[in-house]
Amino acid sequence: MLTPKEIAYEVTKALDSKKGMDIQLLKIDRVSSLADYFLICTGTSNTHVKTLCDYAEYTMEQLGEPMLGREGHRGNSWELLDFGTLVVHVFTEEARQFYALERLWADAERADLRDIIVEEPAN
Repeated sequence: MLTPKEIAYEVTKALDSKKGMDIQLLKIDRVSSLADYFLICTGTSNTHVKTLCDYAEYTMEQLGEPMLGREGHRGNSWELLDFGTLVVHVFTEEARQFYALERLWADAERADLRDIIVEEPAN
């Protein structure tokens, strides 16, 4: 059984490996009882959003962590994955700007993902 932080990090790695953009992990356990973490990510298209979510779900299944629910919105401009302690939000750029979850959850602590996300070398 993985800890909430380990679940968050594994999904972060999965999204990063599929080229998810601007990945942010918010620790919300002190400001909400909804979950321990919100993971927010941007996909380049509706198809990319679906691919990111499918791979996150697959990764967690492989680790024995079942997903509690998955909801889509407007043709995959935003998908939500609920893993209990972690809620994953994957948006298109436009949907992410519209919903502005980072602003909405400004009181949440931002996790440092520098050791989790692999930086692409600059050309």
